[in-house]
Amino acid sequence: LGKQDYKKTRPMLRATRLKAEAKKTALGVKEVALVLVAILVFLLAFYAFFYLNVSNEVDLDLDPDEN
Repeated sequence: LGKQDYKKTRPMLRATRLKAEAKKTALGVKEVALVLVAILVFLLAFYAFFYLNVSNEVDLDLDPDEN
């Protein structure tokens, strides 16, 4: 009843602790993907904003009634 399972040695405990800490601090795939998607959305919005502004200015410059 009072038997104790084998005890882990110090190196095993240290390795387990280091492995757990590495998992906590490592960036997951989800986080990296979310950051990349956010950057791509920002760049797309930035590009669309300037594309629409430049295309409107070009249309105004080509007004045929100015002559």
